[in-house]
Amino acid sequence: MPENNIEQTDFKALDKKAISQPLIKHIYTADPSAHVFNDKIYIYPSHDIDAGIPFNDNGDHFGMEDYHVISMDSINSEAKDNGVALHVDDVPWAERQMWAPDAAHKDGKYYLYFPAKAHDGIFKIGVAISDSPIGPFIPEPEAISGSYSIDPAVFEDEDGQYYIYFGGIWGGQLQKYRNNIYSEINQEPQADKQALGPIVAKLSADMKQFAEEPKEILILDENGKSLLAGDHERRFFEASWVHKYNGKYYFSYSTGDTHFICYATGDSPYGPFTYKGRILNPVVGWTTHHSICEYKGKWYLFYHDSSLSKGITHLRSIKVAEINYNEDGSIVPLSPYTN
Repeated sequence: MPENNIEQTDFKALDKKAISQPLIKHIYTADPSAHVFNDKIYIYPSHDIDAGIPFNDNGDHFGMEDYHVISMDSINSEAKDNGVALHVDDVPWAERQMWAPDAAHKDGKYYLYFPAKAHDGIFKIGVAISDSPIGPFIPEPEAISGSYSIDPAVFEDEDGQYYIYFGGIWGGQLQKYRNNIYSEINQEPQADKQALGPIVAKLSADMKQFAEEPKEILILDENGKSLLAGDHERRFFEASWVHKYNGKYYFSYSTGDTHFICYATGDSPYGPFTYKGRILNPVVGWTTHHSICEYKGKWYLFYHDSSLSKGITHLRSIKVAEINYNEDGSIVPLSPYTN
């Protein structure tokens, strides 16, 4: 349920129906990227604050300044806030808006990938490094060369290769790019044209740069045709995530203004991916953003809503719920308030 008629919402009743409760309540957190490192769960969310900025479609009111890493000894244990892992003031190239991050592990090092607006107002993606999954993370002095837009998500394939996915329209600025080149005159395609796709690039061996030119991913319908820009209930908006299940690549994402978490499957980390359905129906608040993680043989959806803040869109709380697969590999969709 996106942010409609919030004034009439009975949040106590909603909490009773919710399939899960906030993992952290002393601060607001969103956009949870969850991973299992050393048999523990580590969640890399954005840290929501009330920045006092008026609401607009560019998301300027999402004025986040730092990242906290949340850890859990098991899926049922209390979630622990490990404090500030990285602050925007520590990133030489970044000015503001530390939006949804992700993390990866390789050869004893932990890598935090994050978007932020540079001093020219254009989003780029940076990387910061630590010896610990909880940080503190030391940022590289420059953003990743050739990076742009928002919502980085890193996938480690079974062959040890890492891929980074990114992109988001509207405030995420993806609509301003064509073939990795920015132009202020670019806009979203017309409704009957091919929808903008997310972007993917293989990461370099040192995890600090792209190893290739970023490529746009195609998301296809059941007939093998590209989804159209006007197909708001299925087309990509933001919040890329990739996981692998029974040999298939699952690309999941947010539809943005229609508030669904959807997924598509394919045979390559580059796609194309064929749309398969929804994973999560709309939550309280305007945004929806997720990750999918396996832990001890079960699969979990990490997501957020704005129920703790009583519907304030930019003050969100991370949650987790188990997901299940049908025999054909399809995911059983969840409704967030049907407990």
